[in-house]
Amino acid sequence: MEGVSQPPFDPAELEQRILDAIRRGASMEDIAGLRPARMASPEDAIGALKEGNTRFFSGRATRPEADANQRRAQIMTQTPFAAVLACSDSRVPVEIVFDQGLGDLFVVRVAGNVVGESGLGTLEYATEHLNVRLIVVMGHEGCGAVAAALMSEAEVGREPENLRRLIARIQPSVRDLPPIRDKKARMREAVLNNVRHQVALLREQPVIQAAEARGQIRVIGAYYEIGSGAVDFLTEEEDLRP
Repeated sequence: MEGVSQPPFDPAELEQRILDAIRRGASMEDIAGLRPARMASPEDAIGALKEGNTRFFSGRATRPEADANQRRAQIMTQTPFAAVLACSDSRVPVEIVFDQGLGDLFVVRVAGNVVGESGLGTLEYATEHLNVRLIVVMGHEGCGAVAAALMSEAEVGREPENLRRLIARIQPSVRDLPPIRDKKARMREAVLNNVRHQVALLREQPVIQAAEARGQIRVIGAYYEIGSGAVDFLTEEEDLRP
């Protein structure tokens, strides 16, 4: 039922249900159907990501092993509860950061977590056909793509053509940053404002806008601190305003 929180997901219970089904000679379709759609609302999805990240940065990650039975439950269908637009940075492994397993997250990764044509189409697919409950745009500490957007036009001009186009998608979000003397603080604000900018672009797209209006999804931002492992969530309108 819409808006009602689901009971906590127990990977061990699912594993036992799959084993029992295999012993009964269940079909692949029957086995796939055992995997529950876990999230009834965007708020449930946000809660699951917050809880998973807390497990990760506190050293209590569960990260269920991808054994044969877990894989069998994924054969016929996928039921991710959230889509994440994240940076391609190798230090930002999204499923690990949120302590989620196979089939939980639908992840798009591109340098600078920018909204481009292919990424937008992918997120539209997740919204229309996978019924995700949440879209998260996640930036991170020390993002190289955002740092490039802070370079002078002459420096940017020496980069390859397609990289220049990617940088151009970030530049509007960092163009009018207030003067901040501390370099680390300035970089954090640049990354956060890029997140806000990309969230705003997503929310202008008709498919995303309609899904948010009918309450299917929420579009939020996030900032991952590589050093601590913690994710700061931007969920309120005042936090998301560029």
